[in-house]
Amino acid sequence: MAVEVAGRLRQVAAAGQGIGLWRLIRTRTTFAAGAAILILVSLMAIIAPVIQRHDPQGLSPVDRVEPPSAQHWFGTDHLGRDVYARTVHGARISLRVAASVALIVSIVGVTIGVVVGYNRIADNIAMRLLDGMMAFPTLILALALVATLGSSLNNVIMVICIVDTPGMVRIVRGMVLSLRERPYVDAARAIGTPLPMILLREIAPNTIAPVLVQSSVYFGSAILTESALSFLGVGTPPYIPSWGNIIGQGRAYIQVGFWIAFFPGVFLALTVLAANLVGDGLRDLLDPRLRGAR
Repeated sequence: MAVEVAGRLRQVAAAGQGIGLWRLIRTRTTFAAGAAILILVSLMAIIAPVIQRHDPQGLSPVDRVEPPSAQHWFGTDHLGRDVYARTVHGARISLRVAASVALIVSIVGVTIGVVVGYNRIADNIAMRLLDGMMAFPTLILALALVATLGSSLNNVIMVICIVDTPGMVRIVRGMVLSLRERPYVDAARAIGTPLPMILLREIAPNTIAPVLVQSSVYFGSAILTESALSFLGVGTPPYIPSWGNIIGQGRAYIQVGFWIAFFPGVFLALTVLAANLVGDGLRDLLDPRLRGAR
């Protein structure tokens, strides 16, 4: 009987979340706009080979630094490459980095945060190490790690994950410090439930809401960090058309060809803004204290 009641409560909660999401879409135009932008940019990245019109790596010296036209919608860069094609392909790189970072940081952050938040000895050791990492400015630490590991797309993803994971661990740990004192956790310990099952079934699922919200924040910040590293010349290799690389290469021609950096910059800003708007909407949906506030 108790199992049936618990199952029914889960169904009711899921239905309530669905209703809340639909209400959020109808009432929060910013959330809907952010979600729509992310969907459009993701779709553009998926079908980039179909809509690119030109080879993003194709060189045309006679068409160098040409303004936007019917043939080149976003103009051309200093090597005659089509800026529109490079911007479209740049979405694939930036979204790949952002999605990979958000997923890896969430998984690693929840795993470490649940363990250190529940075990006081592990908490004292791990948090001192993480505090030391967080003492360094994010970009400075990322620059040092990339300089050590080398410049490649996979290394950039790994470096951003290393830089962002301590923040996620702290958020999850803070939740676990409260959750481990809850009556249902005490009841699970009293009936002899193994510790791994307590962490997996009673603790970890209750950290999902803040993790989802924070993941959307890291999604946007990963795009900015990758673009900053590429802009400085230590991120993705120059031959990869990421938004940061395009902007970095176009800064030298800003007076004669502002469009080289302008269009990828607009896409970069809109995507990061959309991720933040979605995160703000998810916070309103998943935080019980805010559901009826707006």
